[in-house]
Amino acid sequence: MNDKEIMTNILNAVKGECDLMMHGAIESSTPDVHAAFTQGFNDALTLQSQIYAKMSEKGWYPAENAQQTQIDKVKQKYATQ
Repeated sequence: MNDKEIMTNILNAVKGECDLMMHGAIESSTPDVHAAFTQGFNDALTLQSQIYAKMSEKGWYPAENAQQTQIDKVKQKYATQ
């Protein structure tokens, strides 16, 4: 397994953690539990962002910029709703 595959696996695991923490916060029944899940969610989001930045820096997670016409089309779609 190469470095890119390892980082991809870590990123996917952290994304899964984000999902679990978010749902834990949503479904929590007490303020203390909600705060714990919210803190875990924020920590996981921070880690996810750091992993993404490193992968992007190495060219392992390329992102394309949306064309202005695509942006305008989506804006128009939701402006009428």
